[in-house]
Amino acid sequence: MRTDGRKILYRIIVGALLINLIWLAGYLLLGERVIAAPHRVFTHIPELLTSGMGAHLGASLRRLFIGLPIALILGITTAWVMHRWHGLGRMMSAFTYLAYPIPKLALLPIVMLIAGLGDGGKVTMIVLIILFQVIVNIRDSLANIPRESYLITTSLGASQWQLFRHLLLPAILPDILSTLRVAIGTAISVLFVTETYGTDKGMGYFIIDAWMRFDYLDMYGGIVVLSIAGFILFVLTDILELWLCRWREPNIYHQNN
Repeated sequence: MRTDGRKILYRIIVGALLINLIWLAGYLLLGERVIAAPHRVFTHIPELLTSGMGAHLGASLRRLFIGLPIALILGITTAWVMHRWHGLGRMMSAFTYLAYPIPKLALLPIVMLIAGLGDGGKVTMIVLIILFQVIVNIRDSLANIPRESYLITTSLGASQWQLFRHLLLPAILPDILSTLRVAIGTAISVLFVTETYGTDKGMGYFIIDAWMRFDYLDMYGGIVVLSIAGFILFVLTDILELWLCRWREPNIYHQNN
C-alpha cells in the first residue's frame, strides 16, 4: 500500500508539472489576451476564495455530493436486482439498452420544467447521466463472477447476506470504485453545464459570468479551482481503493506506473 501511495504521489507531481508546462507554453505562444499567465492565476486564487468564489464552490460541491451517492445507490441496487431476478433483469436490460445512448443533456429543458431551476434540476441531471453508467458497469461486473464461486459459497451454507458480504461485494467493489472515478469527472462536467442556467450560485455560473465580463483571471481561477476539486475527489477515490481493496493484487495500471 505504501508503494502504491508513492506511485500516486509521483503521478500527481509529474502530471501537475506537465499540465503547467503546457499551460505556460500556451501563454507564451498565444499571449495573455487568450490564456492568462499561470503565476498570475495561482496568486489570484486566494483572493477569489475569500471574495465570494468559496460560496460558488460550496454550492457546486453540495449538488455533487447529493447527486453522486443517489446515482451510485440507485445504480448498484438496480444492477443487483437485474442480476438476482433474471426475468425482471431481461426487461430492465432492454430498457437500459435503449435509454443508455440517449444524450441526457438534451433532456435538460424537460428536467428543468419538471424539477425546477434550482438544485433539484441540477441534481436530477447528475443522477440521470451517472445512473446508467453505474447500472451497466455493475451489471457486467456481477455477471463476470464465476458460477463456481456461487456454488462453493452456497455449499458451505452461506446465507444471502453472507453471499453478498463475502462474495458479491468484494467482487464488484473494484468496479464500483472505477465507476466512481469516471462518474466524478462526468458529474462535474454535467454540473458545469447545468449551472449556467437558472442560478446565480455555482462554479459553472462563476466561470461563465467571468468569461462574459472578459475577466480572464477570474475565469481561469474558477477553472483551476474546479479542476483541483475534481482532482482531489479522484485522488480520494484512489486512496479509498487502496484501503478497501487491500486484498487485490496490483493491476497493470499500477504495475506500469
